[in-house]
Amino acid sequence: MHGPASPGWLLVALCAATGAYCLLRMRSSVREQRRAAGGEALMGFGMAVMAVPATVFTPPGWAWPLYAAVFGAAALRALWSARSSPHHLHHLVGAAAMVYMAVAMAAAPGGHHHGGAGVPLVTGVLLLYFTGYVLLSGARLVPVAVNAGTAALRWGDRPELAQACRLSMGIGMVAMLLAL
Repeated sequence: MHGPASPGWLLVALCAATGAYCLLRMRSSVREQRRAAGGEALMGFGMAVMAVPATVFTPPGWAWPLYAAVFGAAALRALWSARSSPHHLHHLVGAAAMVYMAVAMAAAPGGHHHGGAGVPLVTGVLLLYFTGYVLLSGARLVPVAVNAGTAALRWGDRPELAQACRLSMGIGMVAMLLAL
């Protein structure tokens, strides 16, 4: 990311922590939750790597096409999974946004963020989508947290934590798109 290092490191920490919790959620006994958590873990760790401040590490030129290929494959998997669960459409948009940012980074001079990288219309549409997603996720989180009760659930099966992770990744995506 281009800009001050402190916000970049905070975004790295947020995304890495989210990815780590999603790995924990992959131990759930619910098959669909494990599949969703795998995609979300990939997204969290991918966002963490992409958010490392450019002053600390500038990826080599081959990293961005590799990034685009990995998240392109994740987008295809999400598209396939969306046949049975509409939640995967959000994963499809997230993976497509990661491909878009990787392509924008590859096209940018020096391979890192310079103001104006990417197509403003596409960036704007993605910003609108993820801003709406963040607002909707935040609104959904309140009733889930209130109704969570005291049932003894495993850490990987707590719906309010899963929703909070999705909210965190949405906030991270908005921050990354704004920095694009």
